[in-house]
Amino acid sequence: MTSMKKVKVDLQKNSYEIHIGNGLMPQVGPWLKELGYSGRAVIITDTTVKALYADVLSRGLTDAGFNVSVLEIPPGEEQKTLEAAGGLYEKLTGAYAERMTPVIALGGGVVGDLAGFVAATYMRGVPLVQVPTTLLAQVDSSIGGKTAVDHGRLKNMIGAFYQPRIVVADVDTLKTLPEEEFASGMAEVIKHAAILSKDLFDYIEKNIEKARSLDTAVLEEIVSRNAQLKAKVVAKDEKESDLRAVLNFGHTVGHAVEAVSGFGLKHGQAVAIGMVAEAMISNRVGKLKEADVIRLKQVINKAGLPINVPALDINEVMTAMRHDKKVTGNKIRFVLLNAIGDAYIADDVSPSLVEEVLLGHG
Repeated sequence: MTSMKKVKVDLQKNSYEIHIGNGLMPQVGPWLKELGYSGRAVIITDTTVKALYADVLSRGLTDAGFNVSVLEIPPGEEQKTLEAAGGLYEKLTGAYAERMTPVIALGGGVVGDLAGFVAATYMRGVPLVQVPTTLLAQVDSSIGGKTAVDHGRLKNMIGAFYQPRIVVADVDTLKTLPEEEFASGMAEVIKHAAILSKDLFDYIEKNIEKARSLDTAVLEEIVSRNAQLKAKVVAKDEKESDLRAVLNFGHTVGHAVEAVSGFGLKHGQAVAIGMVAEAMISNRVGKLKEADVIRLKQVINKAGLPINVPALDINEVMTAMRHDKKVTGNKIRFVLLNAIGDAYIADDVSPSLVEEVLLGHG
């Protein structure tokens, strides 16, 4: 272990720390011991991640005195179902998991969401540990306690807010990520900067090439600064009633595009497309400067992400938006930008303007 940064998520009795650095995987066992856990520990992971990191994580847990079980699922978004959760409940029973048995989510967002949902609901809640191995999970989904499964075309509609006891983000795991997966995570990095921090946006703009070449110092800086931003928002608004909703920048259009594509697009790719569309809407309603729309497009493009809406049925995309869980009182809510680093929520955007932007007439 060469370096580490810590970020606290301050939620009174539900507070926890995010540990960010390289070579952290063997430390998970000792840290859990420090938190007062002992006995059994269960790792939930997917087949791909298991082959890469389950051994080193298990060894650290075993050396700290834990009796470790590893439960695996196949990789892919399609595993995030009630059926998969049911299978894991049975395996947890088979592993003699008890009320104080930590469930460790080792993997990307799918594993984190599914294992988190399982931890939240098994025995009405067992301790959850997030060990995110993708950039997307390290900067976003592992922080804040959002857990969920998909059901048919309903994405993340069945879930619970359930905070982990600790998050361990080992940036070494990013070096085994496929390039497309890394780019997908950069979408959330750019999103946080666009809505919350002009300084972070400037840093990303200057260091995007170093980030893509997996420079450890730049990765630690990006992950820790994102974690700080997300932690602040979560601390102020744990259950996403108001402030936390600005984190949905790019998601209103993005989720719709993702659903209509039959989840053929990666989440980060869909969010990137959504951010560009919502930045263009911000410009059209007289807020975001054209120059900032261009800057955002350029950074997204340099991150290896799409900036144009794919050839989809726009009517279907509009319908999907109306079914989004962020719709209130029949009005579609958008997160728009006054400027880079300054977001606001709008529910008065005309559907015709949205359609124009999506059709490329914006």
